[in-house]
Amino acid sequence: MELEDFIQKFANQFDDTDASEIKADTKFHELGEWSSMLVLALIAMANIEYDVTLTGQDVKDAETVEDLFNLIKVKLE
Repeated sequence: MELEDFIQKFANQFDDTDASEIKADTKFHELGEWSSMLVLALIAMANIEYDVTLTGQDVKDAETVEDLFNLIKVKLE
């Protein structure tokens, strides 16, 4: 699992946010488009793409995109 690939998959969950705005250090909770529906989309993406189960609390506790990436990476081990 590579960070750049994860960022692209993460960015694909957003409809109105330009993918170029999303970087490893992006505090995704601060994005204007952020919503509970995106939490569900990210949970589903993690399950489908990485076979990892995330909880809403996992997403809430992650501050940046890289935090979420690292959490998924740990769960893969």
